[in-house]
Amino acid sequence: MKVQLNKAHPWHGISIGDKCPDIITSFIEMVPADHVKYEIDKASGYRKVDRPQKFSNIIPALYGFVPQTYCGNLVAERANKRTGRTDIIGDCDPLDICVLTERNITSGDIIVEAIPIGGFRMIDKNEADDKIIAVMAKDEIYSQWRDILDCPEPLINRLKHYFLTYKNIPGESSAIVEITETYGRDEAHEVIRRSIKDYEISFKSHLNLGM
Repeated sequence: MKVQLNKAHPWHGISIGDKCPDIITSFIEMVPADHVKYEIDKASGYRKVDRPQKFSNIIPALYGFVPQTYCGNLVAERANKRTGRTDIIGDCDPLDICVLTERNITSGDIIVEAIPIGGFRMIDKNEADDKIIAVMAKDEIYSQWRDILDCPEPLINRLKHYFLTYKNIPGESSAIVEITETYGRDEAHEVIRRSIKDYEISFKSHLNLGM
């Protein structure tokens, strides 16, 4: 077993896994018990406090990102094609992921193997901000699901409601984000592949990554 003595950067130093896109590594920043929004500091790789949750919204699943991915031109191109728009750009962040599990995991800053089963095509203003939906590998209950259609509709609606409302400000009528599509496993795989290619284009030469 190869041992890494220095801490790997969660975005750039952790492998997505050799079974991608069927099983992918995810780095979890937040768990349902969190009342503070955490995210990875892009420069140092340490988890930081972004802000306290403004309202009562609580993330209903493990939430984080897929290492060595990037929402750039290819992810944006897919969003434009699927929505019929031409003005969508990438959000320049790693690909977000929600991981479903029946287990009560109370701490973030962890690595989880996940099986993508679908996702939301979310547009934040004019930026592609896809949310991959996955189940934890080897979970005794949820790992039986292979596509978004296997999920109970109330669970999908709960996830959708969180993302559609977590940035809204009471009293303001205009929505900040929109979900234009709920897609299945095959489209999730396509988005993942594009985000990997976007990452290679943007970072491979700069970071001298062995891919």
